[in-house]
Amino acid sequence: MTRFTISTFTIYHSPPVPKPLIVINNAAAKARRAWPLIKDQLQAAGVDFAFHTTTHPCDATTQTRTALHSRVTTIAVVGGDGSLSEAAEGFFEFSERLEELPSPINPNASLAILPAGTGDDFARGLMGQRSPLDQWIAAFITHCREQNADSTRIVDVLYGRCNDYLKPFICLNASSMGIGGETAARVAAQGKFMRRLSGEARFTLAAAAGLVNWRERRVRVVVDEVEILDGPVNLAAVANALYAGGGMMLSPQARIDDGKLDVVTASGLNRANVVRELMRIHEGGHVVNPKVRITQGTKVRVETFSDDDAMKIEADGNVRGVTPVEFRVMPRALRFVVGRQSATTKT
Repeated sequence: MTRFTISTFTIYHSPPVPKPLIVINNAAAKARRAWPLIKDQLQAAGVDFAFHTTTHPCDATTQTRTALHSRVTTIAVVGGDGSLSEAAEGFFEFSERLEELPSPINPNASLAILPAGTGDDFARGLMGQRSPLDQWIAAFITHCREQNADSTRIVDVLYGRCNDYLKPFICLNASSMGIGGETAARVAAQGKFMRRLSGEARFTLAAAAGLVNWRERRVRVVVDEVEILDGPVNLAAVANALYAGGGMMLSPQARIDDGKLDVVTASGLNRANVVRELMRIHEGGHVVNPKVRITQGTKVRVETFSDDDAMKIEADGNVRGVTPVEFRVMPRALRFVVGRQSATTKT
């Protein structure tokens, strides 16, 4: 705040709030196509904004964190779940003591979604349905004009630590290990032809290819300091939101604001069983299989016992590292722009 003194009167002048920052995932063709349309609509609505096109992995995190420290209060992302997750990580500062939860830079700042990704699972779960890009643009415009809590919703966030608990990261939707991690790596490596397919088709084909070389390995899963599994595992996943992996419902009971994480484990499935469950997981039908278990808690550790058995960890579509890994829930940690009608919608 700047102070001016005129005679015996003192006038305080607050500096203007910086304009919203829009981060565009320049590596995604869908985001590059969507950006001119978004830009035109925002300019037509008279919204003043700054924008940045990413140039390398984690650029969205860096740009978001820098903007928030510069008093920007709204960040928007043009991209998919991976880009959104990277930007969300920028809302927090990690402690040097990694066992401590990250600290929000500005708890009142908001993250807006302008979905242009493969699955856009977080947007679907937040709105309760798949909504057109125009609806998200309208919500962003309204929020920029009014800047109030009626257009936002506060949700839980997962804090993860992998690679012997030394590498921290933020997760919004879900994180999967085992076949899930292998699938994410294959999706990321898909070429132009595969990228023309729907998110559901791309994830399903990648999972089927990953299954060919998959083998069970011994895994120990501990939820809230209680061991729930120690044995051969096909899949372990931790869900925060309802959808992940191109529309899969890893845990149909997951709620993004209940202060809990949902731990999904599958043990003792042969390849035919896994293929069947992959076909049912988009509707949540896999949960009726007695070899699939869902446990709720606030903290989970997934441990493997040798380098050969280490499982890749996928979080929001990005491969983050390998097991062992720990997740903790951060209740009501991040504010999202959703528009008035959806601000109180439950996922």
